[in-house]
Amino acid sequence: MKNQHTNHLLLLGLATILISTSGSLGKYIDLPTPVIIWCRSAIAAVFLFIFCLFKKYSIKLKSKKDAPTILLSALLLGAHWLTYFYALKLSNVALGMLSMFTFPVMTAILEPLFTKTKFNPIHVLLAIIVLIGIYILAPEFNFENTQLKGICFGLISALCYALRNLILKQHVNQYNGTVLMTQQVIIVSIILLPIMFTMNIDNIDTQLPYLILLGLVTTAIGHSLFIGSLRYFSVSTASIIGSAQPICGIIIAFFFLNEIPTLNTFIGGSLILATVFIESMRSRKG
Repeated sequence: MKNQHTNHLLLLGLATILISTSGSLGKYIDLPTPVIIWCRSAIAAVFLFIFCLFKKYSIKLKSKKDAPTILLSALLLGAHWLTYFYALKLSNVALGMLSMFTFPVMTAILEPLFTKTKFNPIHVLLAIIVLIGIYILAPEFNFENTQLKGICFGLISALCYALRNLILKQHVNQYNGTVLMTQQVIIVSIILLPIMFTMNIDNIDTQLPYLILLGLVTTAIGHSLFIGSLRYFSVSTASIIGSAQPICGIIIAFFFLNEIPTLNTFIGGSLILATVFIESMRSRKG
């Protein structure tokens, strides 16, 4: 059982690293945000659909009653991606990711309202530590430029992501995580399809390699692993462990975008990583 728990933690950690690549890719790709999100969804949908065919997973709904929940979670996922990438474009990778990573706080507070999980003061305490870490990590805000808008978009993105994960939690035992992700990216790519005919996509060919990375590595693989982890961890646990994403994202941005982290980044990052370690140990005992 301990080996299985360790394997589940490792897979959740891998999902965290893969998803964290979204920050640098979202900032670097030179296309309108809705176009990036459509390409991300469409590319992920193709790869995931092929994978489901290979593994003989059925992506059909098992019950019509599941349709509203799957649709709503897909809409929230699309809204989360759109607002998150606007946050990245308006500010920087560090600020965009960190403002979005208030979602563990929102998740810990909202989870008892969505599931049979009892209110757990430990989750709130850990979430507060994460919030303090994020506050320390964040640079000084200049409200005369676009940073304020970036923060606001990041907070909206966080709320959408928390709600999406909580709504999806009730289906992780009925559906494979890859199937759920396939269903969602198909829905998002269908809904956003009209923007491909209304926005400028002249340079899409030069951005294709980065779009494929975003669609395959970050989305298809990373998010499928994260959804699959909800079978073994509470949403709050998975969210708090996933709080290592800003650290990974900032490190990636340092190497690929030359965004240099400050001393506050290391201090705040240490607080966030401490909560990841504590929650990993606590969930193991549980």
